Amino acid sequence: MNNQQKNKIFESLIESLELPDSAYEKAKSRYEDISKWLCREESRCRDNKPKIYPQGSFRLGTAIPPLGKTEEYDLDLVCNLQEGISKAIHSQQALKTLIGNEIEDYRLAAGIKEPKEEKHRCWRLNYADELSFHMDVLPCIPSDEGKQKFIFETIMKAGEEEFIAKAVAKSTVSITDDRHPRYRIICDDWHISNPEGYAQWFIFRMKQAKQYLNERVLITKAATIDELPIYRWKTPLQRCIQMLKRHRDQMFEDDQDVKPVSIIISTLAARAYRGEGDIESAMRTILTSMPELVRSNKPRVPNPVNPVEDFADRWSMPDGIKLNLEKNFWDWIKQARIDFDSFVSKDDANFIAGQAKEKFKLNINSSDLAKKVGIALTSLSITPKTQTITGQSPWCREA
Repeated sequence: MNNQQKNKIFESLIESLELPDSAYEKAKSRYEDISKWLCREESRCRDNKPKIYPQGSFRLGTAIPPLGKTEEYDLDLVCNLQEGISKAIHSQQALKTLIGNEIEDYRLAAGIKEPKEEKHRCWRLNYADELSFHMDVLPCIPSDEGKQKFIFETIMKAGEEEFIAKAVAKSTVSITDDRHPRYRIICDDWHISNPEGYAQWFIFRMKQAKQYLNERVLITKAATIDELPIYRWKTPLQRCIQMLKRHRDQMFEDDQDVKPVSIIISTLAARAYRGEGDIESAMRTILTSMPELVRSNKPRVPNPVNPVEDFADRWSMPDGIKLNLEKNFWDWIKQARIDFDSFVSKDDANFIAGQAKEKFKLNINSSDLAKKVGIALTSLSITPKTQTITGQSPWCREA
């Protein structure tokens, strides 16, 4: 099977996995509605110039459908009060309560029946409509210049380019967290985060695929790629992450609490990506390089926009050790190498459809696939059981 055929197979898998534009548009309408509410004349925080924007998979264009029918989409939002709130006169609790009161009023006005939930860092609203999802709203304020300077210097020290460090450092925010020892009192050592900076870093990684993005501009008839919403870029990096997350969800279907977290998968995949213009080549590069990007010492998986933060910090915590989080990550990535290689190992549409069902819980029409790819359609397909992880996978880089 040639490279073009393999890519068509991966594209068929993605077609069964990718969210429709309407899902992204629905999510956008949700957070725009919240934004309008917070900026209305009667809002308690109107004078603080609230800025609402998405983070996570909806921001990056890597969202996938929930594995089970009872599961929900997860829409993560940032609520940045840009003026009038400071660590010198407000506690984290005061900021979180301010936003929580507004969200409660919004919930009642919007007729959302489920009560809001308080999480450690955010507030959650649970919607129950045609697109079932929950919305997590993270209260925050802009970080001070000292923190931004620290982030800039740390990113530069980690080897990132100066223009990226400057761009992402400016968007650093101070967040609320009720696990902080001084959560209820005024203090200046709030935890920091940078979801917008992470999105900018991720965009930079995607823009390595210059030829691919130029072709997307022509296909969509956009003036530039930046004119398109990120979910419509459909880069090989985004699609590989979507497939990797789905493979992970299926592998850990019986215990989702022990699976590798999405931020680790997305970060390692983005670091490994080299601008490949097709999915098969990108997946091969990513699965080969991801293990090499996990550091032996802390931080094991550094946050690219705050390199002293470790996305894999739970691996060494008591609960993470008990749940075998690090072992589960290595087991998953080894199995992913085996399964993705097996997925395109035979030019048999029934075999491929069987693999899609077993490894990704996705239904692919084998007859349509055979026509699209130009491969055989056997009358009987026997899907092999999952291989035991032994030795070196075909996508492992030789020593």
